[in-house]
Amino acid sequence: MSDLAADAGLRAFNHVFDEAIALQAAPGQPGVYKGTPSQAYWNMVGPFGGTTAATALQAVLRHPDLLGEPLSLTVNYAAALEAGDYEVTARPVRTNRSTQHWTVMLTQADAEGQPAVVMTATLVTAARRATWSQNDRPLPAVPGPQEAERTPLYKGVEWINRYEMRPVHGHMPAVMDDSGDHSLTQLWLRDSPPRPLDFPALAAMADAFYPRVWLRRARRVPAGTVSFTVYFHAGSAELAECGDGYLLGQAEAQAFRNGFFDQSALLWSEAGVLMASTHQIVYYKE
Repeated sequence: MSDLAADAGLRAFNHVFDEAIALQAAPGQPGVYKGTPSQAYWNMVGPFGGTTAATALQAVLRHPDLLGEPLSLTVNYAAALEAGDYEVTARPVRTNRSTQHWTVMLTQADAEGQPAVVMTATLVTAARRATWSQNDRPLPAVPGPQEAERTPLYKGVEWINRYEMRPVHGHMPAVMDDSGDHSLTQLWLRDSPPRPLDFPALAAMADAFYPRVWLRRARRVPAGTVSFTVYFHAGSAELAECGDGYLLGQAEAQAFRNGFFDQSALLWSEAGVLMASTHQIVYYKE
């Protein structure tokens, strides 16, 4: 068993986030796991997509054949995950000398009791080695986390309360009146209560930004992520250096057109290390 797989097992149920992504191995079926969505991370319809992405990653991290550490993760949300048991299957489809390629599928019983695909994902893990390295996107010059006011607890969507968010730019519009003129948000965030950063938590935080169309339009329209990709620039050493500190997240959109828009995001540690970058395509409705 890899060190990451062993660590994933040891960390289970230490935190509400660990409970949300907890998986039980199916006896005699390597790479097959059972899970249940957590009400603690519930969104308006189904669980927070970040925890679904983290669950896909967790299935790979628990696999006994895991090589290396996460490099990239792409999650496609085929349907809303409902309150009920689900099954996750993670399979390595090719292993090279330094990279390993995975497919992940999450299914849940439909109205007739038949397994229906809810999420598909691909993941690449890699054996990292020390080489020349450089941050070409430095940490923006913004006030520190203790200088930014924490957003209050939110009664309508539970998952938001699982994060300590401290916006410094691009707050949610107080008045939805179609007066928006930009889509850029910068905020400090970490798990609430604080939790040492690991790969599943980093994947979930990459999806912790509200839809950019709400800010750009100053209009809260129906919206939902269709496909979500995370690139992990940090390895285990950089994650350990973060501890349970804050990450600075920066998100913005590039284009809104014909019912879909993309939004990209960057996540830095307090020390200025770029931990992850992410891109997603999002559906929106008038």
